[in-house]
Amino acid sequence: MTALVGHDEAWREWRAAMASGRMHHAWILAGMQGLGKAHFARAAARELVAEPGVPQPELHPDILLVEPLPATEDDARRKEEGKPYATKRNISVDQVRQIQHRLTTRPTLGARRAIIIDPADDLEKSAVNALLKSLEEPPTGSFFLLVTHRPGRLLPTIRSRCRTVRFPALRGEDMDKILARLAPRADAATRAAAIAAADGSPGIALGFVEQELGPLHATMLRLIREGDEHFTLRGELAAEIGARPDRERLLATLDLARAVLAGAVSSAPGLQQARIIEAHASLAMLTGQAPTYNYDPGLLAMEIGGLLASVALPRETA
Repeated sequence: MTALVGHDEAWREWRAAMASGRMHHAWILAGMQGLGKAHFARAAARELVAEPGVPQPELHPDILLVEPLPATEDDARRKEEGKPYATKRNISVDQVRQIQHRLTTRPTLGARRAIIIDPADDLEKSAVNALLKSLEEPPTGSFFLLVTHRPGRLLPTIRSRCRTVRFPALRGEDMDKILARLAPRADAATRAAAIAAADGSPGIALGFVEQELGPLHATMLRLIREGDEHFTLRGELAAEIGARPDRERLLATLDLARAVLAGAVSSAPGLQQARIIEAHASLAMLTGQAPTYNYDPGLLAMEIGGLLASVALPRETA
């Protein structure tokens, strides 16, 4: 877990703080989705709470995880069975208050307790306000790790009370090594397409390979280059997504569409850049809604395709 690529500087900063004896009580782990920030948070928390000579259980009582709850009772059962499940849209104030109640007691196995909020982007407004009280007056021995994909969305009052560790996007050669190790069946062409689409995120690149998104990627590129006046490419996109895709495939498709737009913006002329930014914002909103709302896959494919096609310049302009 600690050997994930791109975490060396984060580990140096974390371990230097632990060794200094002046450990900050709250940390923001910031970077794009798919960089392994949550893995880092869990491993760092285990180092933080470990006591010499005291056995450390796998499910550690002094590591408290706050994350979106399963959306329904059926999803809760799927989670217990280790199956994919949908989650609620936000982390509620009740979840934060339950953790705060735990903080009134002493840690179970040692002198320290770690609270991981993953992702902090999903805290509802009242939950943020409740968390702020704990950050302003942290209980002795309690340390907060806030995983965030979009740190700018956190309130300035939250950011000002935390120390920030940034996780950089990975280089292409590092991404290729990860894919070669974790997705050995993918050929060089598939790995290259995954790396291009993922924009430095190994998590997105792995999803690209596992979900076999190569044909989707090619169609998305055609949509932003050519548009789709007669809805032909949108139909192809819907067929490639499938009539009954699972939740993971839909979310991977949305991530891919956003990555395609992000990769296109730097080389686009000014007129097209504005369209790309607007379409990317709409896709980001759609991605946030998808886990909660039961979208029809065909209509969702048409919506994604329409947003991608909207950025294409007229042929005489292009």
